[in-house]
Amino acid sequence: MGPCGLTSSKTALVFLNLIFWAAAGILCYIGAYVFITYDDYDHFFEDVYTLIPAVTIIAVGALLFIIGLIGCCATVRESHCGLTAFVVLLLLVFMTEMAVVLLGYVYREKVEDEVNGSIVKVYGEYNGTNSNAQSRAIDYVQRQLQCCGIHNYSDWEHTHWYEESKNNSVPISCCNASAAGCTGSLSHPQDLYQEGCEALVVKKLKEIMMYVIWTALTFAAIQMLGMLCAGVVLCRRSRDPPYEPLITGGTLA
Repeated sequence: MGPCGLTSSKTALVFLNLIFWAAAGILCYIGAYVFITYDDYDHFFEDVYTLIPAVTIIAVGALLFIIGLIGCCATVRESHCGLTAFVVLLLLVFMTEMAVVLLGYVYREKVEDEVNGSIVKVYGEYNGTNSNAQSRAIDYVQRQLQCCGIHNYSDWEHTHWYEESKNNSVPISCCNASAAGCTGSLSHPQDLYQEGCEALVVKKLKEIMMYVIWTALTFAAIQMLGMLCAGVVLCRRSRDPPYEPLITGGTLA
């Protein structure tokens, strides 16, 4: 490979390291977003291991920032040791991201079972007060996802809260935002959200997990390109002898 190829590889590598810095911020943001979103729905699943992909992707983001710094310094100086460490660290991060993808798919398939197994219990513990965590969670989900009940609004008729209230109504959070003067009364079902929350909660959590999976795959592909460019620079440095100018009579030959 000629000097042009080496220069191109170095330029691409420096550019990729800048991308790694940006990626570090993006990965940490996505991991934090997953944490915050799952916190809103944590009453609907009990498996804390579902958050492992989010924890891992935040750790990867922090490590990528360090890797980008090492890569830039090593590329500019053409340091064999630095570039080797850069490639090894990128390989470790690549393997970690593949693990994130695998875990993401595994937990994505478990989301439906988790929600199905807990949502009935959560609705059963609803009491309509803001001091009750289950009540806050259900009201939030019904407003946010525009749903009512587990499968539909009629599910509320089988809850302890409905039997205690004895007013033939569902929570106000079931009211369609476009329905003026809605009180949650079952005598006006057209004012209520018609879709149940179970399917929408499952869909939302699966979408979040897919964000993690596609993010990990995207940056894994970029890291493969970074390892390739670093490998080109390393091979070139190992094959080329140190440049020593030939001096004759006090001038360069």
